[in-house]
Amino acid sequence: MSISGIVVSSGIAFGQSRILKQHNTALDYRVLALEQIPAEQAKLSTAIAQFVTSLTISLQSLSQDCENYQLIEADILLLEDDELISQLQTSIADQQFTASVAVERIFTQHANQLRAMEDIYLADRAQDIACLGSRLISAINGNIKHDLQNLNGPTILFAYDLTPAEFATLPLDKINGIVLKTGGLTSHTAILARSAGIPALLSCDFDLIKGNETLKDDQTVALDALSGNVHITPNSDVLEQLTQLGKHDTLRKAQLLKYKDQPMVTKDSHRVALLANVGCLSEIGHLSDAGADGIGLFRTEFMLMNASEMPTEEVQYRLYCDALQLLDGKTFTIRTLDIGADKELPCLSLPPEDNPALGFRGARYSLAHPELLKVQLKAVLRAANHGQIRLMFPMVNQVEELDKIFDIIEECKTELVDEERGYGDLSYGIVIETPAAVLNLSSMLPRLDFISIGTNDLTQYTMAADRTNPALTKAYPSLSPAILTLIKMTINTAKPAGVPISLCGELATNPNVAGILVGMGLDELSVSPSSLLELKSSLCNHTLATYQKWSQQALSIQRLDELNDYVSHCY
Repeated sequence: MSISGIVVSSGIAFGQSRILKQHNTALDYRVLALEQIPAEQAKLSTAIAQFVTSLTISLQSLSQDCENYQLIEADILLLEDDELISQLQTSIADQQFTASVAVERIFTQHANQLRAMEDIYLADRAQDIACLGSRLISAINGNIKHDLQNLNGPTILFAYDLTPAEFATLPLDKINGIVLKTGGLTSHTAILARSAGIPALLSCDFDLIKGNETLKDDQTVALDALSGNVHITPNSDVLEQLTQLGKHDTLRKAQLLKYKDQPMVTKDSHRVALLANVGCLSEIGHLSDAGADGIGLFRTEFMLMNASEMPTEEVQYRLYCDALQLLDGKTFTIRTLDIGADKELPCLSLPPEDNPALGFRGARYSLAHPELLKVQLKAVLRAANHGQIRLMFPMVNQVEELDKIFDIIEECKTELVDEERGYGDLSYGIVIETPAAVLNLSSMLPRLDFISIGTNDLTQYTMAADRTNPALTKAYPSLSPAILTLIKMTINTAKPAGVPISLCGELATNPNVAGILVGMGLDELSVSPSSLLELKSSLCNHTLATYQKWSQQALSIQRLDELNDYVSHCY
C-alpha cells in the first residue's frame, strides 16, 4: 500500500516506521463522585509509572555527561518525589479533581513559585516544570510519546507535525526519512529537513489507510521523496525499483560535486553569489562540500530550539567567532532572532496570540524586548573584530522601526566602550518580508548596506495564506505574478541606490525560477545547502542575456497557471 504527499526534501529512503503521536493535553473538568476517587488516584499512579519507565529507557542511550541525560534524570526525580505525589493525590481526594486537572493545578503552582525566585536557574527551570506537567497530562490521557533516542535502526518517522523545537531533538543519525500529515512547502520543518538532507513528505494523509492496512510501528517503509509517495510494507518489485532510483539519485549527486569548487558564473561570465541558509555550526562545517560562497542567512533563533535558557552574550560571541573561523573569510550574514509564529522556544515564555503570524515576530519582538536584542547585538559587534559580518533584521516594515534599532546599536557600542571591550564594523540590512517593506524601502535605503528578500514570508503576507496550512497549498503558490512584481519593485528601488540585493527564500531552489531571478537583477541567491550544487550546475548553462529574456517574459504573464507553465518549460 502507498500514500502520496508533497515532496519538500528529495531523495529515496528506507527504514522501519515509527509513529510520533500527538500530545493530548485536554483537561477533564468533571467533579468526581466520592466512589470514583480511588480509581482516579490509581490512574494517576499508573500514568506516572509508565512515564517514568519511558524516560528511564531514554537514559539508556545517553551518556551521563550529556546535558539531556541530566535533564531527563531531573524529570524522573521530580516525578518520583513523594511530596509531589502526595500533593497530587490529595488534590484528587480533597477537591475531587480528575488526575489531569490535579496535575495542571499543582505543576502550574510549582512553576509559578520558581518564576518568582530571584535565582536565574530556578526561574528558567519553571518552563521545564510546566512542560513536564503537560507531558504527564498526555500520559494520563493514554498518550506517551515514543522514545526516539532508543531507535533500533534506520527509521522513517511519521508524525502529525513537528515544530522546529521538536525537530531539534530528533536523533538525525537514525532518521532516514520524515512523513508529516500537515505542513507546507516553506514551513520551518520543511526547511530544516532540506538543510539536514533528510527526504521528507508533507501533507501526507496516512489516516487514509483503513481496514487491515493499518500503519503501525516497525513496518518496513520505502519513502520515494522524488515522486512523492511512501510505500508501507512494499513488495520486492517496489523495493528493487526504489533501490535503483536511489542509486541513480546518489550517482547524480556525486556527479554534481565537480561544481563545488567552481565559481558561479553564467556562460557570458556574469558572477552570481550562491550562499547557504543555515541554522547551526555543524551545517557550516559542511558548506565547502556544497560549493557555497558563504552564508546568506544564519538563523540564530535555531540555536535556542532546545536550549533551557537564553544564551549569554559570551556564549553567542563564541558561536559567531567559531562560525567566522569555519567560513575562513567567506560571507557571513547573521539574522537577529526571528521569534514567533511557528517558532516557539522552550527558553522563552511566549504569550499565546490569536494570530501569531501577525503578532510579535522578528524586529517587533526584539524592539519589545530590547534587553534580548542588546545581548545579541553586543555579541555580534564583538565578533566583528575577527571577521566581516553582515547583520540583518527580520520583519522590518518602516523606517521608524529601523531608527529604533540603530539607536539600540549605538547604545551597545557605548556600553562596549565603557566596558573597555572593542567592537568591529558591521554591514547592516533588512529582510524584505511584507508588501509594506517593499513600498517603504526607499525611505529605509539610506541606512542600509544590503537587503535580502525573504520570499517565504513575503508570499504568505502578500497572498494572505498561512504557509504552514496544507489546506491552503493552492492559495500559497511557490511562485506567482504578484510575488515576481514585488521582487522587481524591490530591485528597481535598491539598484539605483547601489545597494546589493539577495534573496534567501526557498523560491530560488527551482533552477528555472533562479534563472528568472538572476535575469531580474539579483546579486545573490541563498538557499538550503542541499540545493546549491544543482542550482550552480543549472545556472552556468546560459548567458545573462538569456535569463533577462526569461525574466521579461515571466513578468509579462498575469495568470498563475500560465506562469507555472512558462517556468516549467524555460529550459
